[in-house]
Amino acid sequence: MKCPYCGAQDTKVIDSRPADDNSAIRRRRQCEQCGKRFTTYEKLETLPLMIIKKDNSREAYDRSKIEKGILLSCHKRPISSEQIRNMIDEIETEIFSREEKEIPASDVGELVMRKLKDVDEVAYVRFASVYREFKDVNAFMEELAKFLNNKQEKDHA
Repeated sequence: MKCPYCGAQDTKVIDSRPADDNSAIRRRRQCEQCGKRFTTYEKLETLPLMIIKKDNSREAYDRSKIEKGILLSCHKRPISSEQIRNMIDEIETEIFSREEKEIPASDVGELVMRKLKDVDEVAYVRFASVYREFKDVNAFMEELAKFLNNKQEKDHA
């Protein structure tokens, strides 16, 4: 494993333990050259998953894209990095449990929005505004009105 600090190739495993409900292994490592420590996670390699984009092109699934979208949406919100990591893990679990080789990007976007809605309403609105590609303020306000109506129905139930 390459050291993220100095780039050396020689690192040793200091500690290994199960992570993410035993679906991964968390390893603490130490660089043999600079002595710094870092954590890696090993997960079982699953079927290669392709994402079908809006223009029907396909690209390999990339966890970092979900992470980037969620991080941008949660910027300066009271959401811990652990909550974000758990959200991404839950989304990934849901995606891979379908056991499909291809999945529409819209399905992934909807999963992200559903998770964000449960965690933070502002982050949800931020993500939705980019994901739904609102063309003007009226389209944004319509989506916000739907969200508020659903919220009021849940609060009264």
